[in-house]
Amino acid sequence: MPRRGKVEKRAVLLDAKYGSQLVTRVTHKVMRWGKKSKAEKIVYTALDLASQQLKRSPVDCLEQAIKNATPLLQVKPRRVAGATYQVPVEVKGDRGTVLAIRWLLNSARSRSGKSMAEKLAAEIVDCVRGQGATIKRRDETHRMAEANKAFAHFRW
Repeated sequence: MPRRGKVEKRAVLLDAKYGSQLVTRVTHKVMRWGKKSKAEKIVYTALDLASQQLKRSPVDCLEQAIKNATPLLQVKPRRVAGATYQVPVEVKGDRGTVLAIRWLLNSARSRSGKSMAEKLAAEIVDCVRGQGATIKRRDETHRMAEANKAFAHFRW
């Protein structure tokens, strides 16, 4: 990151099937070694499976899952007078979405058995219902921020 100036964000293109930036961002995070068509297939299959289980549109399912998994607070280490404090700070909108997508995919990858599409669909369904490893991770982050609320005055 540059010391001066601002980094311009690139515009994320809409995906071909649903016309959603969020689906594109999830696809890019699923993608490994440049295999975009394989990543798209995994995401589209997962969204179809999740929408069948939840009886909603696929993009609705994903948006609700990401919204439920997005953290509001996080802790950042601040060094003050030789000691390092975990200072709770609010999460900016885009950063929250990125964390939610990352946690969702890591939780899906850590599930056992089945294909990646089925694991991702199961994790999306769990997030929409407010349970699962991703929601647990968000709650853990919130708990840590709440526990370190005494150091909030070190925020600058």
